[in-house]
Amino acid sequence: MTSGVKIKRKAEGGRQKAASQPAEQPRGQAAEKQASEKTERRTPRPADRKESANKPASKQVSKPVKKKPAGSQRDEVMAFIDRSVKAKPKGARPQTDEEHTPSTYRLFFALRVPTEIANRLAEMQRKLKGNWRAVNPGQMHITLTYLPAVPPEKIEDLKRLGTRLMQDLPPMQVKLRGTGYFPNEGSPRVWFVKVEAEGLAELAEQLRAGVQELGVQTDDLPFKAHVTLARKKGPAPRIPPLVLDHLEWTASSGSLYRSLLRKTGPLYEPQSTFRFRGTAPPGPQETPPPPQPETHPPKE
Repeated sequence: MTSGVKIKRKAEGGRQKAASQPAEQPRGQAAEKQASEKTERRTPRPADRKESANKPASKQVSKPVKKKPAGSQRDEVMAFIDRSVKAKPKGARPQTDEEHTPSTYRLFFALRVPTEIANRLAEMQRKLKGNWRAVNPGQMHITLTYLPAVPPEKIEDLKRLGTRLMQDLPPMQVKLRGTGYFPNEGSPRVWFVKVEAEGLAELAEQLRAGVQELGVQTDDLPFKAHVTLARKKGPAPRIPPLVLDHLEWTASSGSLYRSLLRKTGPLYEPQSTFRFRGTAPPGPQETPPPPQPETHPPKE
């Protein structure tokens, strides 16, 4: 009897406990309910939207905009340059302006000064003081016609012109005279030696006319035969005039040169040489003296 009462009380207590606890929901329904509650918390109500719209702009919180630190663009450029340098093969050297193919060339027709004469002129250069820059004795010449801008396709035409005008010339006797300056008054820029040679001025005029017929530009300076000894690059004193006696040579050819500008001064490269193959005209024949009458010793 006692055990039956206990069993009955335990059963009633279990039913009361089950009734007090909420019924267990399936897992899928519980997850959907939690997601909907989160959405409701995040989504502002219509009233809240109106309040936020009516708030002044100063009170609205905006996210800070991240700015690139100063110099970031320069750093990117420098990084690109570093990558480019590293990509170059070992032993590669940067190209200079002279290694690029120029659109035009600086050329000139000239007579070269022989080595022995140039060495004599180099002794005169020792008198230079100040900012005079002496011409290398191996580069000394007599300019006939200067061409500042020659298209590359015209070079062969200039070589043929030089051959046509010089091949029939006889060798020229070139004589050096006293020194002078360009310009002669004021602050001179060039120190030179005067030149004399029969037929030299006529050759320079023919070359200039032939070059212009080819459509190539020449300088507008009048022809003055000279050998440049030095160029002035700043304040420098003048050298008193010097007179050259018995300094001459026989020129047997002319040349077409290319002028290359260097930091140390211009460099002249010969492009073609034209031999003077003509024969000098015979000089005036001396008239023989008239025959003298025979004289006989007086008879004794």
